[in-house]
Formats: sequence, C-alpha cells, structure tokens
Amino acid sequence: MIEEGKEKVWKDYQKEIAEDNYFYARSCIRQNFFPGSEVAFLRILKELGKNLFDDPRHTTCTGIAYHSDIVPFDTTMTVVARHFALMTEAGLKNFVPSCITSFGIYTEVLELWRHHPEIEQKIKENLLKATGRTFEKPENLAHSSDIIYKFRNEIANKSKYRLVNKETGKPLRVVEHIGCHYSKMFPEKGVGGAEYPLVLTGMVQAWGGEVIDYPERRQCCGFGFRQYIVQANRGYSVACSKKKFESMAPYKPDLILTNCPGCPYFLDRWQYVVSEMEGVTYGENNGGIPVFTYEELAGMVLGYNPWDLGLQLHQVPVEPVLDKIGVQYKKEDKYKGVNGKDLGRPESPSCLKI
Repeated sequence: MIEEGKEKVWKDYQKEIAEDNYFYARSCIRQNFFPGSEVAFLRILKELGKNLFDDPRHTTCTGIAYHSDIVPFDTTMTVVARHFALMTEAGLKNFVPSCITSFGIYTEVLELWRHHPEIEQKIKENLLKATGRTFEKPENLAHSSDIIYKFRNEIANKSKYRLVNKETGKPLRVVEHIGCHYSKMFPEKGVGGAEYPLVLTGMVQAWGGEVIDYPERRQCCGFGFRQYIVQANRGYSVACSKKKFESMAPYKPDLILTNCPGCPYFLDRWQYVVSEMEGVTYGENNGGIPVFTYEELAGMVLGYNPWDLGLQLHQVPVEPVLDKIGVQYKKEDKYKGVNGKDLGRPESPSCLKI
C-alpha cells in the first residue's frame, strides 16, 4: 500500500474525543466485578480539572438482556433515549459510558437513528409518553477508556510510578485485550479500528511499558452473553480464555490490560478455573498473569493505594506487578474494609499461587 493510502486508512480510524464537560454513564456490572475502577476514573478526572457529572438516576442500558434476546430493541432504544434526556437536563453534550457493551449499544442506536429518522421520532414519542422527557443526542460519544487515552500524557506527567521494573530498569511487558464491543462492532468508532486499536497501547507506552504482540491478541475473552448466561455453554467461555492464555504465556507478560467490564473478570477468574481443572498456571513461579482495568493501571502509576483501587478483589494476585515497579502498600491492609474491619481471607486455591 502506498504511503498516502496508509495515512488515509489511519485517518478513517481516528475519533474526536471531547476535552471536558462529560456526562458519565456507569456500568451495571463493573460496579460488582471491580468496584474501585469507576471511583478511580472519577478521581482521576477530578484531579485533571475536568467537569464530569455522575448522575445517580442513570440505569442499565439493557445491553446484556438485549444481546441475549430478552429485551426488545424498542425498549432498549427508549431506555437509551432516557439517558440522553438526563444528559440534556444536565446541560451537557458529551456522553461517556463506562461499559463497552453500553458503548456499543449507544453507538448502534445513534447509527440506526441516523439512517432511519422515523425510528428516532417513534422513540421520542415513546419516551415522552412514558416519562414526559425530551432529549438531544450527544455531540460526542466516547468510551471512558478513550478519555484516559486522551489524557495519558497528562497522567504520565503526574505519575509517581512508571511501568518499569525497578530492579532491571526494563519496561514491563504488557499484553492488551480490547473489548469486542469497542472495536469490532463499529471499528471506525474506536481509536485505530478493529485490528490495531491504540486506546490501550497508547496508555502502556505513555507510562513506560512495552506492548507485546501475540497470535490470539484479538481473540474474544469468551464472555459472550449467550455462552455465559446459559450455564451449559460456559465451557465455551473458559475455552476462549484458555486459548488466549496459551497464546500469550510464551511471551512472559507481566500483566494483562483490558478496557471491558467482562474481559478483566473472565481473564482473571478463568485463570483460577483452569488451574483447578488442569493444574496449569500461566505466570511466573506457578502464579497467574495479573489482570488490570485501565483505571486501575492509571491509578497505580499515579500512586493511589492499591487497596483503594480494589485490587484485592482480583483472583490472580497483583502484588508481583506492584513489587516490580516499587509501589508502596501494606500487606496487612489487603483484606480490610473501608472502616478498617477485617473482612476475612479467601480460601487459597489448590494450584494457583497467591
């Protein structure tokens, strides 16, 4: 491909990310899987001097139920319209969902309305009848990982730690995993398209790490709602993650970085499951490969307390990464609640070292 052609293709996969004044749409499942991540995002944006509204009236986007054929799309679109109405009432125009599935839902709805304004009009009527609300569509839609990516250099300038091994001086080796609903449903809506999304690699490089390529880099983590909601299908889910682990393990990554609610959960939990089923681990010294969300990694380099970030909720211990980059933490505080009360220690796995 000639150089001009490459530049044109790359431009097609860039996106405008608003500078400030965001309406934040939380995720229904992230708050259960890794509850410290969204709190960290709010804290980071505040410390960067950005205005962000976290509306307690926001609800699920219905994405999981929609993709599982439980909720009809008209209902989903009306719920989305209500979210846009909340944004409009707040006087904001930049919509930032925390969830990758939500990002895909909002994008799908806006694209459908763009091509079929008569459907948009129908949903406006539904919303007005059901809630008495009206709305304006967002001028800018960006996932929260897009926001951290946009300010990755500002975070680097404020960072207390770098993704560098303090003993060897070498960059940590990072494998990134992009949520399918970010890059594959509408490739032009993400930074870099489906094959070479830059949103996580940009963070890793800005914070001193080295991005490691591996054959199954774009393989799904296996969450896929139909295969996990139906118990009989969960073997397919764990098989997808296992395929990724086997592909990345020879490259000896220090950590996995993700931008989807389900991906860090399954890439973390399935390592435990595989170790119990087959006695196999994929990290150093019979341990696993620690998995992080982008907010957790940003908070870590900024020097936030690891336990405030909720890193104690990970099945695969994160301490090897903390120790490599020199993060200061108190081991005795790992299983204490916000009030200092001991929450108890989980039972140790039979194989995975913790």
